[in-house]
Amino acid sequence: MADPTEIIDTPFDEALEQRYLVYAMSTITARSLPDVRDGLKPVHRRLLWGMRLLRLDPTAAYQKCARVVGEVMGKYHPHGDQSIYDAMVRLAQTFSLRYPLVDGQGNFGNVDGDNAAAMRYTEARMTAAAAELMAGLDEGTVDFKPSYNGAEIEPEVFPGLFPNLLANGASGIAVGMATSIPPHNVAELIDAALILIDAPETEAAALVDPVDGPVRGPDFPTGGVLVDSAAAIREAYATGRGGFRIRARWELVEPADKRTAYAIIVHEIPYQVQKSRLIEQIADLINEKKLPILEDVRDESDETIRLVLAPRDRKVDPQMLMDSLFRMTDLEVRIPLNLNVLDANRTPGVMNLAQALNAWLEHQFVVLRRRSEHRLQKIDDRIELLEGYLIAYLNLDRVIQIIRTEDEPKPVMLAEFEGLTDRQAEAILNMRLRSLRRLEEMEIVRERDGLAKERAGLVALMDDPKKQRARMKKDLGKLRERYGPETALGARRTTLVESGPAREIPLEAMIEREPITVILSERGWIRGMSGHRDLAAADTLKFKEGDGPAFAFHAHTTDRLLLVSDNGRFYTLAADKLPSGRGFGEPVRLLIDVEGEAALLAMFPARPEGRLLLASGDGRGFIARMAEVVAETRKGRQVVNVRPGSKLRVVRAVDPADDYVAVIGENRKLVVFPIAELPELARGAGVQLQRYRDGGLSDAITLAFDRGLSWTMGGDSGRTRTETDLSAWRTARGAGGRMPPNGFPRDNKFEERRGDATAPNPANRPMKN
Repeated sequence: MADPTEIIDTPFDEALEQRYLVYAMSTITARSLPDVRDGLKPVHRRLLWGMRLLRLDPTAAYQKCARVVGEVMGKYHPHGDQSIYDAMVRLAQTFSLRYPLVDGQGNFGNVDGDNAAAMRYTEARMTAAAAELMAGLDEGTVDFKPSYNGAEIEPEVFPGLFPNLLANGASGIAVGMATSIPPHNVAELIDAALILIDAPETEAAALVDPVDGPVRGPDFPTGGVLVDSAAAIREAYATGRGGFRIRARWELVEPADKRTAYAIIVHEIPYQVQKSRLIEQIADLINEKKLPILEDVRDESDETIRLVLAPRDRKVDPQMLMDSLFRMTDLEVRIPLNLNVLDANRTPGVMNLAQALNAWLEHQFVVLRRRSEHRLQKIDDRIELLEGYLIAYLNLDRVIQIIRTEDEPKPVMLAEFEGLTDRQAEAILNMRLRSLRRLEEMEIVRERDGLAKERAGLVALMDDPKKQRARMKKDLGKLRERYGPETALGARRTTLVESGPAREIPLEAMIEREPITVILSERGWIRGMSGHRDLAAADTLKFKEGDGPAFAFHAHTTDRLLLVSDNGRFYTLAADKLPSGRGFGEPVRLLIDVEGEAALLAMFPARPEGRLLLASGDGRGFIARMAEVVAETRKGRQVVNVRPGSKLRVVRAVDPADDYVAVIGENRKLVVFPIAELPELARGAGVQLQRYRDGGLSDAITLAFDRGLSWTMGGDSGRTRTETDLSAWRTARGAGGRMPPNGFPRDNKFEERRGDATAPNPANRPMKN
């Protein structure tokens, strides 16, 4: 034996590797992964074994949980009492286990996430499922091993026919691997096992059918709705890895008064979701106005779950509301499947459904044979005694005489009665006198013949695999009767309704569409006034002294507003979130993070199908889709990469009928070229629109070539001139151009389209900082 004080010089990495490997294997095989044969981890198995030794049967009186925990911790499980009690609590929770193994009395926690009471206050005993899981422990069906200190023995595995691994599921995290097995319906598992008994090679996918079974999918203790497709469910069971989407069960309740909004009642929530946390999630959506179509959530639960969801008004589509909640809260969750278990050799591995059931059935056949062998031994022992009793009955007077006269009667009896064994003689000598008066030959013969018949049946069973399969199916059939779908405990709780992923509801659909007037001043004060106001009215365009209008246009609360700065950055505001129209509004820079000295060049409602012409002062530009330039954060999105020394100058909406682009420079040269020559980008510097020797781009616009180019004449006449023949200016993109038609505005700016919110402010200059 090595000296414990001896210092061994070894490389650190090698020592660490060896010790960590020992720790990892201990965690995998003795703590975190369940055994495929009984579906239990060591702590659960020791808990139930300790309760059995305390005789806490389903019909016995309850005992304090502290008594059980102390028994288990002191004799079998050398870990902390709290970890043992936590495991015991879970075995008693009806919302955690589909078929609880512990019958708890007292506070064992609830679906809200509240903790159980201390173990000194709670009491427990085993359930019928636990008793069935341990049935046969006294019949030589499994091996026993010494406890951690060698003072006691404990079973290595439970022999019962109850399919606990898949019925109650399991979860655990080991070193380098984990397991996650959802609970299932016992009746469905037995139906699948009956198929495998006759055809063990059956594929896992053939055992799964969400409509006809035998296995339809997980069956959670909290109910809910399984919404995955049949193909996805089969794939998960065929590989042993995957997941299941579970949704809450809800119903629509119409009010008696048709003018009142309806209510949505949630009766069941997904597995392992805390109700209190779920309510907090929904309340946060309401408080933060992330789901404006939902007005309130109320918890009216007692023993059963009842969550009341109140929409903003009865116009809200209930399915749209629930789809939004499924996407944004735990009303829909994904339960993972990772069928990672320990096989009969204590080797971890991922099994599919068929492999797990076959491994469990193999264990049950081993238990059946060992039970038969144990019973055969008992029968042989009893027949041996009966044969001895029969000898004593037939020679009763001589037996009595020997016992009365001989000092050592056993040798005399063995010598006188041929065939009498030492064990038989000892049994005769140990008989009470009162037994002699009831000793009758017919009774002895009847019992011996009955045992001989039973023995012959057991021998035939041991020698014939076909009879073993028939016996197994018979036993499983009896178990199915106790857990059938017509029983209260066996009825399926999780229903299956195939549904695609919850649709993403656009923000516009959640907001009531109302007209508003958006006003942004030159000094950057923004507000949204209800209704479409007259933009020329004095009460509409009220500003602080020294301030004036930069942008004013009509929109709706469902719009998303795009703001464009001259450094090429785009920002987005929700129209329904604009400051109230009372007063002068709020500084727009409180709502978006405009960089440095950049000025806002344009503001307009985003149209998903709309396109924009973007051009910078150095004559470069491109086409962008409005849907691709919407920003999701306050910092905005860089769309136009403006070169040093230049700025973004043109942001104009493109009419679907426009087929050409007109560009005029500061040098008063005009070019017209097809819009098809411009690329469509989500971000970039663009291509050269016009070539300059001096100066830069002044303005650009898109137009329909056959309609020509129009502009307002100077003076008070208000006349509009249109140049319909633009062939003289039509050229390829990037040309220098030529002088515009006579009468074109001297400021080198194209005519603004009526109602064009993308045009610059009336003074033709960017908004003041």
